[in-house]
Amino acid sequence: MTGLALDSVTIRAGDQTLLDAFELTVAPGEIVTLMGPSGAGKSSLLAWIAGTLPPGIEGHGRLTLDGQRLDHLPPERRHLGLLLQEPLLFPHMTVAGNLVFAIPRHVTGRTARNSRADDALARVGLEGLGSRDPRTLSGGQKSRAALARCLLAEPRALLLDEPFTSLDSDLRQEIRDFVLERARATGLPVLLVTHDQGDAEAARGRIVQPWAHSRS
Repeated sequence: MTGLALDSVTIRAGDQTLLDAFELTVAPGEIVTLMGPSGAGKSSLLAWIAGTLPPGIEGHGRLTLDGQRLDHLPPERRHLGLLLQEPLLFPHMTVAGNLVFAIPRHVTGRTARNSRADDALARVGLEGLGSRDPRTLSGGQKSRAALARCLLAEPRALLLDEPFTSLDSDLRQEIRDFVLERARATGLPVLLVTHDQGDAEAARGRIVQPWAHSRS
């Protein structure tokens, strides 16, 4: 089976069940939006998929990507790209350094790695900004750099955890359209979690609401 598949996923925080026996398949090239109110457990589900659930929250179920079982693997071996609400660029590195850090080890040689980073910056409209301190970038530029870094890691699927929430209204639609267009173009399974109807409509895909009856 190709794509990202979740089978009988249950997530609990203490004695509270956030998600019960949830099932979903995201095909290659498809963007599926998971909608739910704040605090329902959307980010916890993505953290379970990524293998980064914090202490105190437990997740169980079966996770496969293109037929390979992932739920027993450490995060670094799952090869999933994750975009969060905040870009989280490393402040001690240049913009280009952030991107080079994400390039897989099979790409060897400083020249080759730097060239990939420069090309990625150009593709997201940040050509010539590689030597900048990330803290000097605007909110929209940081989001573009974070996307470029995510894609340079050669992920096998993309997880978008409300990546547009921190943007002001003037930038939100522009960056949202930009990110979703490029996510769609990768041909990878893409899972977007949001509480914003505008995000769901912009994704132009299936909308799943397992928390439809949850309270925020």
